[in-house]
Amino acid sequence: MRGLANGLLTAELALQLAQAAAVVLGHDRTPDGKRPRAVVARDPRASGEFLAAAVEAGLSSSGIDVYDAGVLPTPAAAYLVADLDADFGVMLSASHNPAPDNGIKFFARGGQKLPDHVEDAIEAQLGKEPERPIGGDVGRIQRFSDAEDRYIVHLLGTLPHRLEGIKVVLDCAHGAASGCSPQVFKDAGAEVVVIGAEPDGLNINDGVGSTHLGPLKEAVVAHGADLGIAHDGDADRCLAVDHEGNEVDGDQIMAILALALKDAGKLKDNVLVATVMSNLGLKIALRNAGISIRETAVGDRYVLEEMRAGGFNLGGEQSGHVIFSDYATTGDGVLTGLQIAAQVAKTGRTLQDLATAMTKLPQLMINVKGVDKARAATDEGVAAAVAAAELELGDTGRVLLRPSGTEALVRVMVEAADMATAERICTSLAAVVKKRLGSEVAA
Repeated sequence: MRGLANGLLTAELALQLAQAAAVVLGHDRTPDGKRPRAVVARDPRASGEFLAAAVEAGLSSSGIDVYDAGVLPTPAAAYLVADLDADFGVMLSASHNPAPDNGIKFFARGGQKLPDHVEDAIEAQLGKEPERPIGGDVGRIQRFSDAEDRYIVHLLGTLPHRLEGIKVVLDCAHGAASGCSPQVFKDAGAEVVVIGAEPDGLNINDGVGSTHLGPLKEAVVAHGADLGIAHDGDADRCLAVDHEGNEVDGDQIMAILALALKDAGKLKDNVLVATVMSNLGLKIALRNAGISIRETAVGDRYVLEEMRAGGFNLGGEQSGHVIFSDYATTGDGVLTGLQIAAQVAKTGRTLQDLATAMTKLPQLMINVKGVDKARAATDEGVAAAVAAAELELGDTGRVLLRPSGTEALVRVMVEAADMATAERICTSLAAVVKKRLGSEVAA
């Protein structure tokens, strides 16, 4: 659940949601008579303070012992659920959204994301009579005092190579990684310059972080750093910047890490899981290196589902949401940043050089608004136009026509060997969609 704090997402709703989750996720007492346990963490938004208090009140009043981990990244909360062997976890964050928003995310035992049927069960429980234990059966709330230390030790244990000899600029987006990310990079041996790490509850993602790379690019060049790492508000994503200030996106990061794992003999079945939005250049580069890509729908949940189904250990999205299933149950921006920096330190190559492992094909996307998106996949005229475009592109590009999951629009994306071709074909296809389905086009 994500929305405007004190608008859609109120303290009352947070309490009721926690009470509902306690019924669905809180199991009976263990054989030794202990109450169910939950880990609660948040990002530094001001609203997180009262929302976390409401969630903890809802859980403890329902007989759940609460471990308050304070301000930590989303992947840290997931890790700690597993490390503590808690029954479930709760993270309060709106990720890359602006400060007035907030959200509530639940993790199942082991730090796993909830399957749809469990989410549905929690929603169905909302509004029903909650558990109301009394006396010694009510839950207790305690500070999870070593939560950050446990997470940092875990991250350091994933390193294939220490970071002595390299300088890293970290942009923490004034978010949840402001404390732990600089600490773990220093502990790993890097020389660290930090920006965007002064959260005041209101400045999260404000002109910094993975959605605003300008300050990081400037800082990397100004400090003569080897690379820069940008997190988002809850630090489940990571984008990078090379020593000249050039962006290294999620596709390039996945290419670097997939090749490194393959060289080390650690890439399961030589497979990377990525979404349909990843650049065709990624698939071409990895295919030439003997690595295949399993494509999924857009969204980290679909990447995770495919990884679990096939037992694969690396997957992610172009946005920088990268999942190492050997070490994490969800995307972890700090973990990803450490692995990138470790490859720079280990190989002695610049990040810019490592990123040349793949060549990004020019990509253009046009949003065709106001359409009957349900007909986009069945309209014969649209299908014929897409087929003609694919025939022209051959192996040098691709077409992706995708209805939006949240808006009345269709996204038309074209990749080609050069931008002029991508623009020509994408504009032509968007015009066909407009004519056939009735819409206004907005790039």
